[in-house]
Amino acid sequence: MLKIYHAPATRAFRVIWVCEELAIPYEIVPVDFSPAYRASPEWRAMNPVGKVPVMTDGALKMFESGAMMQYVLDRYGAGRLQPSPDSPDHALYLQWCWFAEATFSRPLGEMTNHRREFSPPLEKVLAEMARRASLSVAALDQALADRPYLLGDSMSAADISNAYVLRGYRRSVSEDLPTHVQAFFDRMTARDSYARTVVADRGAKIEP
Repeated sequence: MLKIYHAPATRAFRVIWVCEELAIPYEIVPVDFSPAYRASPEWRAMNPVGKVPVMTDGALKMFESGAMMQYVLDRYGAGRLQPSPDSPDHALYLQWCWFAEATFSRPLGEMTNHRREFSPPLEKVLAEMARRASLSVAALDQALADRPYLLGDSMSAADISNAYVLRGYRRSVSEDLPTHVQAFFDRMTARDSYARTVVADRGAKIEP
């Protein structure tokens, strides 16, 4: 069974969401998110850069959440939540998956790290990162203007990745989303799989 080493609100959320959407069995192993534990030899043996999450599947161990999602889809998804490699939509699927990870989430991550490491944070840096994240939201709004999901009428894991990043955008930048993105976010978060993921995410909290 898949084991997902997770702390609430970290990036395994989207891996859990994929598992819930596809009814793939998994186990959550709560992780102490304190800087001290993440710097410990015990955790660095799991993730060499001290980040969360980690996922194992038997002897396999992975520590990049985007790769975890794709592994779950390829190994257990039976063709669901992604177009087949010979489909014209497959390239766009890859584009939007990587957009969520490399373009949209990056400035939000910088905002989180900046607030954590600097007191007080540099407001000019936060403003620039917010501007960059908002450009990504505008790109999503344009893409969703004539369709319910990024690839058309069917939901894919690319939608899960971008909806997950929108959660962070609403926390870090603004809860006000443009019309098409708001409709998309409402559509994604109304899914039963999302509700189950929220419960699983909260259940990973380690009480002091």
